[in-house]
Amino acid sequence: MMLQTLTLADGQQIPYQLSLRPRRTVGLKITQDGLVVHAPKRIVVHQLNQILQEKSTWILNKLALREANTVTPVCWQAGENMLFLGQDITLQVIESKGKSKIMLVGNILNVVVKDAHNLTLVGKKVMQWYQQEAYDDFVRRVEIFATKLGVTPPLVKLSNAQSRWGSCNSLGQVRLNWRLIQATPQVINYVVCHELAHLKEMNHSARFYAVLAQLFPNYDNAEKQLKQLSPQLHRL
Repeated sequence: MMLQTLTLADGQQIPYQLSLRPRRTVGLKITQDGLVVHAPKRIVVHQLNQILQEKSTWILNKLALREANTVTPVCWQAGENMLFLGQDITLQVIESKGKSKIMLVGNILNVVVKDAHNLTLVGKKVMQWYQQEAYDDFVRRVEIFATKLGVTPPLVKLSNAQSRWGSCNSLGQVRLNWRLIQATPQVINYVVCHELAHLKEMNHSARFYAVLAQLFPNYDNAEKQLKQLSPQLHRL
């Protein structure tokens, strides 16, 4: 990729990554790093610039949306705010020569470590805690809704995917993103039911959504909530 700059009529400059490929059309996408342009190898510079100028409104709107959805990663220090089951919790780091442990007391997550200044260690312990809580919580929910659906509770595994919240394979195994444990119970239930519905219909057909609606009637509202919450869940 080549770093380029698009200069708009008002003088505003937009940096972008240009990738020349064996294709016929110009493709645009917004990533975490900004604007990426895929263009034909033989495209003329002024022709590409004209296309980008014509798409400038779309580009600016998408970049603004990306900026609005950008959240800062968690800083593993005392006082940091996080989410757990849709509720705000505050990180408290306690230094002790004893065994490391984590305890959630009310809305305070107490992390006891030997070196409170070792942010990598603190982060590792907190992430392990989230993942264990997620597994225990998800297994319980899967059992409840599988029984409601009339199927045998499937094997549950945790996922660390960056773009998918859950999946169900042909073997009937369900994977759920551990970051979901930060979301509200309604959102978690929606994802669980979505994947369990695939045990009946391994697709996204009308029959699949009929199964999902029967299992979790308010799925469309929960789906919207998840999309809005998604950037926040990826702080971890």
